[in-house]
Amino acid sequence: MERIFIVGYMGSGKTTIGKRLARSFSLSFVDLDAYIENKYRKTVPVLFAEKGEEGFRKIESQVLREVAEFENIVISTGGGTPCFFDNMEVMNRAGVTIYLEAHPEELADRLLASKTVRPLIAGKPKEELIPFITEHLARRECYYNKAQIVYHIDRMITKEEIHLTVRGIKEQLKNRRTQ
Repeated sequence: MERIFIVGYMGSGKTTIGKRLARSFSLSFVDLDAYIENKYRKTVPVLFAEKGEEGFRKIESQVLREVAEFENIVISTGGGTPCFFDNMEVMNRAGVTIYLEAHPEELADRLLASKTVRPLIAGKPKEELIPFITEHLARRECYYNKAQIVYHIDRMITKEEIHLTVRGIKEQLKNRRTQ
């Protein structure tokens, strides 16, 4: 039985890496935000708007506990998932946690290029986004750094760069198992 949780800031590549990691290990994959949207039949931005951040985080925590029972799976979490309630501890007890760490400038570039609507940064231009990410990330890193593996990522534009990232994470997982 295997459970791998991918954590990190918005735009760090949790879903991209999670899907490829799952495929490389022949495991199932769940994106926590997509799972929530499917279960509640509403998008994350709509749930945020209707329930506020606190209400959304309660739903997220409840759903995390549900998927943490699944077996042979890679789960990519929302950027804020580890930062509320005792979610990081839940994930660390249930499986292996991997923090995809990236610099604020890289995250800003990815977020600005993304088509995904993200309630916390909607409408922010780049000159406001980098300071926002820097400050927000500083508050969240104490949670992210509780992950059992911290993997620094930079560019992940080409398939080769993504492949190298997955290979590096698999190597760290392998080394962790042999310790």
